[in-house]
Amino acid sequence: MTQKLRCVFEARAELGEGPRWHAGEQRLYWVDIACNELHRLDPDTGRDECRMFNDPVGCFAFMEEGGFILAMKDGFALLPEFHAEPEPFGPQIFAGQADLRFNDGRVDPQGRFWAGSVNMTKSMRDAALYRLNGDGSIVEVEGGMLTCNGAAFSPDGKRFFLADTPSHTIRVYDFDGASGSLGNSRIFHQFPLGQGRPDGASVDAEGCYWTALFDGGRVVRLSPEGAVLQEVPLPAPRPTMICFGGPDNCTAFVTTARTGLSAEALEQDPLSGSIFSFEVNVPGVAEVPFRRWG
Repeated sequence: MTQKLRCVFEARAELGEGPRWHAGEQRLYWVDIACNELHRLDPDTGRDECRMFNDPVGCFAFMEEGGFILAMKDGFALLPEFHAEPEPFGPQIFAGQADLRFNDGRVDPQGRFWAGSVNMTKSMRDAALYRLNGDGSIVEVEGGMLTCNGAAFSPDGKRFFLADTPSHTIRVYDFDGASGSLGNSRIFHQFPLGQGRPDGASVDAEGCYWTALFDGGRVVRLSPEGAVLQEVPLPAPRPTMICFGGPDNCTAFVTTARTGLSAEALEQDPLSGSIFSFEVNVPGVAEVPFRRWG
């Protein structure tokens, strides 16, 4: 069961995304992709710091040595600290491709960063999942998608989850941590059309997969077998991602978006673009930092 839903911060974000809890700082980091912003939020006080970039940040991860690895419009970049300037890391694979940018990602148990792209115009199924290795090399793992989302690893590191949001489908793969390869792709859960599309996600310690349903106004907890166990409604129609944090990883944080909503819709749901939280009984799996090598 969950406790009462709380609006942590009325961010009015256009496209709030990618929340990540920093255990050492007890702060929630998140991005507004549409505004090229990285934010640092103290959920206890509601104090939010913001810094802007020249290009959008689709997702990010903390680094083992401190700072961040950013998945930006054209490629990956290192950010030594919050107010520093990003430094390109590895080939900028989307340079000159206006329709493509990085979108969602997660670090695997071995410290490699997996990030998916999005075709922003939905003109081609050329979005893909990539693996960034610690030496800056990039491997395309799987293509043929429109919006690559919901990347997450099971607590035992043996399964990988991924959503292609417009298809309303979440897939699960067998994951070989030693080689960094995926196999045995199958459907984990197929959501019905018109009731929300699976966006960003996280996994809890029982191996359950939590996903935010964009245009569905809720987050959903799925069992390790893919069955719906729990739904948490939100006062915002466009939740984008869920993560876990707090002192015991039992606080769920959910980002939401205002983008594409009409004036009437925003009047009906004025908290759209806010960040919400609620308590859970099963803690989330702690994030693994990105590890550089070579």
